Amino acid sequence: MSNRPGKSKSASQRVRAASNAGKGKSTTWIWIAIVGVVIAVGIVAIVAGRGTSSSGGSASPSGGTVVPAGKLDYGQVSVSGTALTPKPDSGADPMVGSIIPTVIGQQFDGKQLTIAPNGKPHIIMVVAHWCSHCQAEVPRVQKWLNASGMPADIDLVTVATSNDPAKGNFPAADWLRREQWSVPTIVDDKQSQAGSALGVSGFPYFIVTDAQGK
Repeated sequence: MSNRPGKSKSASQRVRAASNAGKGKSTTWIWIAIVGVVIAVGIVAIVAGRGTSSSGGSASPSGGTVVPAGKLDYGQVSVSGTALTPKPDSGADPMVGSIIPTVIGQQFDGKQLTIAPNGKPHIIMVVAHWCSHCQAEVPRVQKWLNASGMPADIDLVTVATSNDPAKGNFPAADWLRREQWSVPTIVDDKQSQAGSALGVSGFPYFIVTDAQGK
């Protein structure tokens, strides 16, 4: 597909190429629909939700804390397992039913955070600090979380990727802190390994799995 990276591209190049996808459309409806399915059914099957479109923090209805005091611009990331390929522009998503890779990274205060199959459904939101759509969606999602909270039996996590001091709104830590973002967040490394492993093809990007990580 046209949005698939060539083998010669680095992880950071593949993630940055995602900035050309998902133009203009709000993805809040995707988020609310995903959460609605989770609440109604109690489990999310397959990776069908992929789409663009310390702590020291205070408690939040989502069960997380606001972005901690740390200001890590880039984290240390390790990935194991098979990476997801980017979602095609059209047609079926070939990654439906695939198990997400294990991503071990750092939060903004340097504390470790792991995204991996762990017996709980996951909602993973991938954002970039310079992405105007992400800048619009983050406060909307946070407002929804403040009003509605999240079920305790779901892991809701964020990956802040494609971090670039040459682009606006850097660093991601300052941006998310301003928005009082209450979701545990991995800050990607300079190579954007986490975003690449999750098959990012646009921003913001949502991945939803069942309890088996599919």
